[in-house]
Amino acid sequence: MQPLRGILLMVLAISCFAVMTAFVKAAGRIPAGETVFFRAFCALPVIAMWLALKGELPSGLRVNSVPGHLVRGIAGSLAMGLGFLGLKYIPLPEATAIRFITPILIVIFAAIFLRERVRMFRITAVAVGLVGVSIIMWPQLTFEGGGAVRLGALVTLASAALASCAQILIKAMAGTERTEAIVFWFSATASLLALTTIPFGWVMPMGIEWFWLIGAGLIGGAGQIFLTSSYRFADAGTLAPFTYLSMIWALVIGFFIFDELPTVGMLIGSALVIAAGVAIVFRERQLGRGAASEGKLRSMMKDR
Repeated sequence: MQPLRGILLMVLAISCFAVMTAFVKAAGRIPAGETVFFRAFCALPVIAMWLALKGELPSGLRVNSVPGHLVRGIAGSLAMGLGFLGLKYIPLPEATAIRFITPILIVIFAAIFLRERVRMFRITAVAVGLVGVSIIMWPQLTFEGGGAVRLGALVTLASAALASCAQILIKAMAGTERTEAIVFWFSATASLLALTTIPFGWVMPMGIEWFWLIGAGLIGGAGQIFLTSSYRFADAGTLAPFTYLSMIWALVIGFFIFDELPTVGMLIGSALVIAAGVAIVFRERQLGRGAASEGKLRSMMKDR
């Protein structure tokens, strides 16, 4: 393992995703479904080129469960589309903060669908995270937020929930499917599903909008490659805290590019959500180490 290299790749991935999100928000006139198409379709050649350079094309695209990839693709595509829709109505920092509930929802969904045992520590962390999200969303869901802002907060929350479902599906597929195949076929599925939104009103991009849309796809594809590669050099527990750099990027980009000022409530809620997420990650890491040590001890006793 080379943790420093893994951390660097993770930071590059988060930076790419932050720029991609800014490009999507800048192309606000373009419908969310159309934006999903450009984001997914333009990432395909980047991912294919990466596989070719690794000498894993077409072997890296082989799958064992077509239905599994299809369901994951649908959940991920809906999450992406709703996330892009939410960016049209709420500030970038708030959208990013709400999406931070994803690892917290993963704990809940894993307990429901994968029958994973959830101990009191994680239950407490989940509760803290939910309080944080409530603080962030409260102004949008009450009289302080207009109808459009309320819609943006709700669809962003729905996006986080669907992203959690997609992660659960990936977790279930991890033992039988290659990461490269999951990444490629998700982009392919999202591209096809996005085409079904044409009847709901696509528009012809104009001028710099082409740059925003194509750039979002290319940079998003690069981000996926950096993200996938980072896990080759460091474990998930080491890398997970660095994903919260996206909040710093969101604050900087929101302030300097979109003239968006974070509220005190948003900052407090974000701190609670991030603290809960980090606590869950480190707890998972401790449990993983404990299970590994127990397995090693059992193996030693068996050898005797």
